[in-house]
Amino acid sequence: MKMESKQRAKRFVLSAVVAGWIGVSAVTSMAEAQHFHPRYNADTKVLVEELAERGLPAKWLTQTLEQATFRQDVLDAMAGAAERRLGWHEYRDIFLTEQRIDEGAEFLRQHHEALERADAEYGVPAEIITAIIGVETYYGRYKGRHRVLDSLATLAFHHPQRGAFFRGELAAFLRIAYEQGVDPAELTGSYAGAMGFPQFIPTSYQAYAVDFDGDGQRDLWNNQVDAIGSVANYFAEHDWQAGEPIYQRAEISSAGEKAQADIPFNQVSTPAYTLAQAESAGLHPVGEGADAFLSRQDNRVVPLRLAREDGSQTYYLGGFNFYVITRYNHSHLYAMAVATLADAIVSAHKMQQEGKQ
Repeated sequence: MKMESKQRAKRFVLSAVVAGWIGVSAVTSMAEAQHFHPRYNADTKVLVEELAERGLPAKWLTQTLEQATFRQDVLDAMAGAAERRLGWHEYRDIFLTEQRIDEGAEFLRQHHEALERADAEYGVPAEIITAIIGVETYYGRYKGRHRVLDSLATLAFHHPQRGAFFRGELAAFLRIAYEQGVDPAELTGSYAGAMGFPQFIPTSYQAYAVDFDGDGQRDLWNNQVDAIGSVANYFAEHDWQAGEPIYQRAEISSAGEKAQADIPFNQVSTPAYTLAQAESAGLHPVGEGADAFLSRQDNRVVPLRLAREDGSQTYYLGGFNFYVITRYNHSHLYAMAVATLADAIVSAHKMQQEGKQ
């Protein structure tokens, strides 16, 4: 009898534990399901009311937002972006691989008509457009695995510093999805809500996406031609200077090395430092293209100091177009990766063409 009583007690305890686990699980699932539901989340409710006043159906908005799920991994990813934790040699090695260069040359070949047209209409070189798409999504191979709806809802209502910014992105995303007739719960992108071949955030999609193939739809998720035209338009709208050099290798004098604290290295704000000032500080353009670069003494430049793997420094001077690339991603490492990948793609494309002759 004592043995039976003990067994019954064990079964009771086990049942209680299982029931408790199921209860906690059910509560958690319910909490997740209600996280962004306008009925339970005051912030979401306010957003629905605002967008409904601007013409979006309140029922559709509610049904959409109740599908959003909180994502802690999105907040974690925002805190550890590669541009903030990697040196140049580490960052460069991610993007300047032989495969990415060769596939960039192939992208250039396959889409030469659209790329040449974008260059003619917007003044942005084909290799720069290609490099942007190559860096952002590996030419469309990796467009992001996060549901955009989840990412933007999480960042809009839970990011400690940039919630207001992402709230605007969430609003823009909902409008884009509704107006283009796509299911917002099915669209994936980066952890920060960037979408499609060029990884435009929603407000950039609204402002700069173009229907470059003339089919009546601006589709950056599936249409490579629209993506090409949209990247070119983005740069043109940010004052890309057609024909101007992007960057130039530089050397620093011994005097310049001692006064490096006075040189504004690696800035991503609007350039205010002239080439003449850089030269006076001991930073001199060298190598192929230096003479052409030196002819622009009054031009604004971005002094660059990049760490090599052995800890030594290498120097460059970015032109205004280098600054324009940082409008796409506010990082000097990003702009340098795009510029150097573009150069490598041109060289690989030339070799491919010569090999076919």
